[in-house]
Amino acid sequence: MRLDVPHELPRRRPEPAPAAPLEPTPLERRREQLQNQAEQRRMPEIPRPRRERAGDSRSRTVPHDRPVERRQKRDQLPRQVIGISLREEERKVLAEVGRFRVIATRDLAESVYDGRTRQMQQDLRYLREQGLVDVDTVTARRDGRGGKVERIEVVTLTRDGRSVARQTSGLPDGQKLYYGMVKPREVEHDAQIYRAYQKEAGRIEKDGGSNLRVHLDFEIKSDVQKAIYAERKADPKRDMAEIKQEVAERLELPFVDGKIQIPDARIEYDLPRDADQEIDERSRTGHADVEVLTAAYRPGHLRAKAQSGFHVYASSSDRATLTAKIEDDHHMMRSILEL
Repeated sequence: MRLDVPHELPRRRPEPAPAAPLEPTPLERRREQLQNQAEQRRMPEIPRPRRERAGDSRSRTVPHDRPVERRQKRDQLPRQVIGISLREEERKVLAEVGRFRVIATRDLAESVYDGRTRQMQQDLRYLREQGLVDVDTVTARRDGRGGKVERIEVVTLTRDGRSVARQTSGLPDGQKLYYGMVKPREVEHDAQIYRAYQKEAGRIEKDGGSNLRVHLDFEIKSDVQKAIYAERKADPKRDMAEIKQEVAERLELPFVDGKIQIPDARIEYDLPRDADQEIDERSRTGHADVEVLTAAYRPGHLRAKAQSGFHVYASSSDRATLTAKIEDDHHMMRSILEL
């Protein structure tokens, strides 16, 4: 006998309840945070429009009606600084800081802003926001001196600031521009070079000199080393002292005690043209070599600089220390000018 037993329909297996999401570990949260920061850095920065100040009718826009070759260089500027507006003083700040690498803000206030410190601080704040300059505070040299520690506020260009300065400064061709702080321990000394330049530039322009160009010791040392290397390569057996003396004469640098003396800065300028005389271009140019002394200089080093014929400067506090070192040489002290 056949018995038909009804089959039960297969029942669907119940789906498991969704598991609660796991909390990210601290490592995963940190990885996600870093990824977000990297994405934000890759986004182009749109410069904020600057606020116009009432009563200021001076031009604030970087001119775009340059010759074609100047306009093509503009494409090399960083994307975030194209089209920003610069005041006349701001352009001069970029140019001056670029020429000397580092300048104290108190000297900028005097030379560029005629003592208008508040205006300078506003402009520096804007230039910092645009990523064109850095403003830092450094400790002044001690050199064994007591008393209160002095802090100095200084300005340097960023890489982008140097690019903008090249386009907007109007400096002479061949003028090298620098950016960044190289030797923090020598910042005070390097900042004083600008002050010495201001005094020398006033004398040069009073005598009719024009179109001033500045070459810092970085550039001069590089030229000297390249010239010595070329001479040694041409004749390896040649006496080194003879090579150095020839290079010194060629670059119009003093050769004292078997060494080429290199100034902190060389100021080149054009001499006034005499309409009645026809002279070559080289004889139309002059130069003044500037050296800034500090209390750390030794007597032998001081005498070498004095014999070099450099225009030597020192601050009042450094002069007092130097006087004690070379008190037996009054002629040398008279040749040191005060900053």
